[in-house]
Amino acid sequence: MSRFEERAEKLAGLVAERGDDALLVTDLVNVRYLTGFTGTSGLAIVGPRARIFLTDFRYVERAAEEVPDYDRRRGQADMLASAADLIGELGAGLQIGFDDVHLSVRAHRKLSEHLGDRATLEPAGGLVEELRAVKDEDEIEAIARAAKLADRAYEWLISEHGLAGHTERAVALAMERHVQDIGADGVSFPPIVAAGAHGALPHAEPRNVEIPRDVLVVVDFGAILDGYCSDCTRTFATGDVGDEARETYELVRGAQADALEAILPGANVRDVDGVARKHIEAAGKGDLFGHGLGHGVGLEVHEAPRVAPSGEGELAVGNVVTVEPGVYVPGSHGVRIEDLVVVAPDGPRVLTPVPKGLTVV
Repeated sequence: MSRFEERAEKLAGLVAERGDDALLVTDLVNVRYLTGFTGTSGLAIVGPRARIFLTDFRYVERAAEEVPDYDRRRGQADMLASAADLIGELGAGLQIGFDDVHLSVRAHRKLSEHLGDRATLEPAGGLVEELRAVKDEDEIEAIARAAKLADRAYEWLISEHGLAGHTERAVALAMERHVQDIGADGVSFPPIVAAGAHGALPHAEPRNVEIPRDVLVVVDFGAILDGYCSDCTRTFATGDVGDEARETYELVRGAQADALEAILPGANVRDVDGVARKHIEAAGKGDLFGHGLGHGVGLEVHEAPRVAPSGEGELAVGNVVTVEPGVYVPGSHGVRIEDLVVVAPDGPRVLTPVPKGLTVV
């Protein structure tokens, strides 16, 4: 049984538990996870008695190669109408789950009109994401390879390219080009390069502003390889950054080290977030750490589980999550240190070995 067949079997079990006859999967990331299809037009219908993949004429040949485990069908211009016809083939009076997280109100209305009285639609968002949260060994290896490419880009930045004297935007573009030159399919997200006071913005956008000496620089970067993402943040110095900035750096590094020790199977995600948060709060800087500790990474750079005060559930073996506490001092500097971590039976497995001592670049 292929890994895609295994995933379909697991999903079919979840669908049956809900009392649905099948799940209509329209989000392309979820479709890729279930079928292996990498094109831009496709959907899947999965249930105890259904393994159907639908695409349009542009991808028929690609689907024949990438989706051998499904009953492949060619749809018309109106893919939802074709999906309704396929659902009708499964039987009368069926209850079909749909991904209410991704299917728009307009698309839902259109699908309902096509279905008529052949089936009823029931919200069933999150089922595929639940499966995606726990990675198999092939997925973990793919993420590790992507992380290794990003690691090499960081090494190149530190040893060859440098920071001071370049604009933030130039550094971001240079890292993006370099990681593709060494084999990445692309970057997981637009890189963040933020110097000095700009680093106090957690999601700062690189500017056409030259990076000066004697400041902290936050660099957040990730690579994509074979569809899987990586994510890593390091904060560098461009010289003597002063006592306050160094103290902030060590505070964040200590919080991150504590949180890494808490990445264990069965740990409540809110409690793990709290480990880092308490460390920073004890230094009187709790109000300067405003985001969650981390998030899942896989086919998307932000996916389940969320490791945050508002997160739900427990960590499980096979989760791949970021651990990224930060302290952001308005008008002065910011520090974020982020590792990508596999939740393993014997403790965390860190995939991002870029050094975490304060490095002068």
